[in-house]
Amino acid sequence: MSQQLNVEPNIPAADDFYEMLINMHAGLSDADSHAVNARLILLLANQIGDLNLLAQAMQAARGAFTD
Repeated sequence: MSQQLNVEPNIPAADDFYEMLINMHAGLSDADSHAVNARLILLLANQIGDLNLLAQAMQAARGAFTD
């Protein structure tokens, strides 16, 4: 059974996570930074493992850029 995407704040110590995310890109070229983001997305998608939930996340992420 598929779940609904949680779009409410859900990360303890969110500031610490954000700092980790920024530090992950330190010293990388733009191309390498994009590649690291892609790898992270694929790793997290694999962890989630629910195609419907992933589709909801993609729709929510893309929603901010839709006319």
